[in-house]
Amino acid sequence: MPNIAFINGKWGPVSSAKISIEDRGFQFGDGVYEVIRSHGNTLLDLKEHLERLHISAKALEIEVPYPMEMLEKIVRLGCKKCHFKDILIYIQLTRGAAPRDHAFPKKNRSTLVMTFRPHKPLPEVMRNEGVGVISTEDIRWAKCHVKSLNLLPNVMARESAKRMGAFESLFVREGKVMEGAGSNVFAVFGEKVMTPPEGPYILSGIMRDTVLKVGREKGLEMCEADLSLDDLYTADELFLTGTTVEVLPVVRLNDKPVGTGKPGRVSLLLYEAFHQFIQD
Repeated sequence: MPNIAFINGKWGPVSSAKISIEDRGFQFGDGVYEVIRSHGNTLLDLKEHLERLHISAKALEIEVPYPMEMLEKIVRLGCKKCHFKDILIYIQLTRGAAPRDHAFPKKNRSTLVMTFRPHKPLPEVMRNEGVGVISTEDIRWAKCHVKSLNLLPNVMARESAKRMGAFESLFVREGKVMEGAGSNVFAVFGEKVMTPPEGPYILSGIMRDTVLKVGREKGLEMCEADLSLDDLYTADELFLTGTTVEVLPVVRLNDKPVGTGKPGRVSLLLYEAFHQFIQD
């Protein structure tokens, strides 16, 4: 079964899917997106992802061409059509195709694209041994809470991490750690687990919210508070959260060991609690 795509009401293989070269998503990055995962038959936090898509679209004044209920039906239908066990669903919504002009077109149709592919989990060695991260200056715009297509700073940060032999880059703005290029970050101090608070420079991940919830259920003190780079250096543990990484231990920060230099107890506890949450 090939990877499949849905484009403005039409289904087909990803390999033959097409949109206009005048689409504003291609011309300007004028759009928003979401990434959703299925775990077996479970579509985790589907409504929360679709609600965030609507919130992001509203912030950029982009019309969502389908109501929430219909979007949910389309996602579920796509999962049935592709027959993959674990699925990665990518949704992209743009302002649509129009002659190139920076100002919004007066009349045009939004472009809605969904793709359904098999999810490829991270190598187990990453979970068992942890990953390294680097820090980088935050050069992004002032609406990072909108999940927009404008990801060039994130792309550059991830490439910097890759060249340094690390997995992720952490954005630092005015001395404060914001988030990763494609993840949220948590620091563990004893039984206290801290993550930067929501705000315009942080995309509050759906997985971030889930981890805060399951951590509190496990009796951990889950806090949202500012973190400096020095705080991260003194943490007992660090870990990343995200739709594709789930809960991923960090054992090196700028080539300095974090804690014992090995994945910690709290990271493992939250990873297991998350999977129990899915089963429940």
